[in-house]
Amino acid sequence: MAGRFAPRNAPRTALPHPAPVPAPSSGPVPASAPTSASGSAPKSASGSVPDTDALTREWTPPGPFDLRLVIGPLRRGPADPTFRMTRDGTVWRASRTPAGPGTLRLAARGGRIEASAWGPGAPWLLDRLPTLLGATDDPDAFRPRHRLLALTRHSRPGLRLVRTGLVMESLIPSILEQKVTTDEAYRAWRLLVRGHGTPAPGPADHAPFTALGLHVMPDARTWSLIPSWEWHRAGVDAKRSATILRAVRVARRLEEASAMELPEAAARLELIPGIGPWTSAETLQRSNGAADAVTVGDLHLPGIVGHALAGNRDADDEEMLRLLAPYEGQRHRATRIVLLSGRTPPRRAPRRTRGDIARL
Repeated sequence: MAGRFAPRNAPRTALPHPAPVPAPSSGPVPASAPTSASGSAPKSASGSVPDTDALTREWTPPGPFDLRLVIGPLRRGPADPTFRMTRDGTVWRASRTPAGPGTLRLAARGGRIEASAWGPGAPWLLDRLPTLLGATDDPDAFRPRHRLLALTRHSRPGLRLVRTGLVMESLIPSILEQKVTTDEAYRAWRLLVRGHGTPAPGPADHAPFTALGLHVMPDARTWSLIPSWEWHRAGVDAKRSATILRAVRVARRLEEASAMELPEAAARLELIPGIGPWTSAETLQRSNGAADAVTVGDLHLPGIVGHALAGNRDADDEEMLRLLAPYEGQRHRATRIVLLSGRTPPRRAPRRTRGDIARL
């Protein structure tokens, strides 16, 4: 599920919340325009001035904020070609927006989030920056009924639910994760995006950026043209690839779900054969910031929730939903907090062996 584990190098303390800073009225501005108190252009993580084609924006979170914790669920494995986290805390994302490909760079600086964006999708990404980072989310709507959740929420106050507004970029990797290990799914996503996506826009003369190897995922037409042997080579069976092909044929209709309420959005996605409650929840947690999109049908989550809240590591979906009933409307947030608590049952069996149909 989204945010199964906390980032390994995520800071344990949230950003301090300074006095509110008025947001620029002009919205995104060219990177060459002065935006800092000293009147100089913002600098990249390596200290060099970003490409002049970049747009920049600053946003001050309305409360405690942990950038890596918020944005982390969008990363599909440590080698995700659309997502990079650097050692200094900077986050890079490549997205296919309604306006075209775009690259977004995020960095936490002194209680603010500094953003730079490149490509045709840059204005779209910066316009939606606060929404992406949880400005429309309401963490205070969650009322912990279990001591574990209260303590975990107190220790990780910077959690907000991400909302990308992009359905397909979360739906396709979620379909790839059906009925396989995460390693298999991450490998398939990596191979397909690198093989059929496009290099992400950005400061081409900026060596640290080029070293990231960011790619934008393929558009709907390109997904539909991937030959069967390429799916096979990536380890994707016919059932999952057929589901993706059915989805990309109606990609525009599915993208409309990003503006729908949770029940209607889930129903829209689940009209596609091969997309069930597990896949729709995994998608809408990210695209819609759906606080109540609890993941059912997961192999591990019921046991984790059951162990954390009732000492029952053998809980099934029915038992998990019963335990989460007091959090109706916030059940996804409750499960994220459970996962952040680290209260998971000890492993009783060896890790599942990774399959590889590419060898067949």
